[in-house]
Amino acid sequence: MSIYDPAPSPWAARMLAIFRIVAGGMFITFGTMKLFGYPANPMPNQPPIELWSQVGIGGVLELVGGMLIVLGLLTRPTAFILAGMMAVAYFQFHQPSAFWPATNGGTPAVLYCFFYLYLVAAGPGAWSLDGVIARSRGTRRATPLRTVVA
Repeated sequence: MSIYDPAPSPWAARMLAIFRIVAGGMFITFGTMKLFGYPANPMPNQPPIELWSQVGIGGVLELVGGMLIVLGLLTRPTAFILAGMMAVAYFQFHQPSAFWPATNGGTPAVLYCFFYLYLVAAGPGAWSLDGVIARSRGTRRATPLRTVVA
């Protein structure tokens, strides 16, 4: 295998699943930080979050959406909603202070936004509840990240 050849068939879907699980797990911590104060917020003296505020709803989306992403359940619609949430977070909270994500602290928001857009297109990869449900219903799911050899 050359460094220019695509990864062997099962490994691309497995690595996508690992990336999905790790990124979703990290995303959950943003929600728990907002909703439960754990892990501790790096910005001291933050007022308590109102659940029905924009930040509170964002925390709920991060917690619940992150759990769904980790499980690979309803991956595409969840990822679509979370990508939109991250785009709003970037343009509302980060971009007004500076143009570049590296200087306005918006790099995680941009990366999560595009990661979730990728999940919308690619699906959950291997090891997902979406795959289990599809197999139990007898529907044939397209193999994620299948490469076409000409």
